[in-house]
Amino acid sequence: MSLRINDIAPDFTANSTEGQISFHDWIGDSYAILFSHPRDFTPVCTTEFGAVAQLIPEFEKRGTKVLGVSVDSVEDHGKWKHDIETVAGVPANFAIIDDRELSVAKAYDMLPADYYLPTEGRTPAHSATVRTVFIIGPDKKVRLTMTYPMSVGRNFAEILRALDAVQQTDGVPLATPANWVPGQDVIVALALDDAAAEAKYGALDKKLPYLRFAKAPQKG
Repeated sequence: MSLRINDIAPDFTANSTEGQISFHDWIGDSYAILFSHPRDFTPVCTTEFGAVAQLIPEFEKRGTKVLGVSVDSVEDHGKWKHDIETVAGVPANFAIIDDRELSVAKAYDMLPADYYLPTEGRTPAHSATVRTVFIIGPDKKVRLTMTYPMSVGRNFAEILRALDAVQQTDGVPLATPANWVPGQDVIVALALDDAAAEAKYGALDKKLPYLRFAKAPQKG
């Protein structure tokens, strides 16, 4: 069964470009983004990991750790990082784990429905939809998932926006509307009546009886 929102993210121990990682311990009190790809030294993946490298300061501002998953070896990851840095123009300052045995890919249900994995001669096509994203909270629960086909590069600006939305609404009676970006108004949940909503969040912009906007509370 695939992972669902609010499931506990499977724990694992794996070797990485920054040494052995025990996932839950590694997350600690942070948020985490786990993102995977079909193979090292492939074109789309190189552009994606380059985008992540460029965004590391933004993830750090949000108290979020980033971990890449690859079906290749740590040694290959180390060599591939040079290509990533050439494309990105910045250091690739995040860990990439060795998932040659596909234990993480299987635990997180990242593989395509019709996958067949030969023991030798494996190509990116054999692990085609190992192009997924999980946002995980400090409580180790899955907050958000995204899955892409091998031919479609991910939009990491959207992943950063989704992280902002998750953090803005985590544990509070708020939601974000379509196309929301930080600084815009948020939706107050129907769990609060008008009086309680105004007491908690200030004046409401009532578009409909069930659609009430308020200024987004400052985080931190």
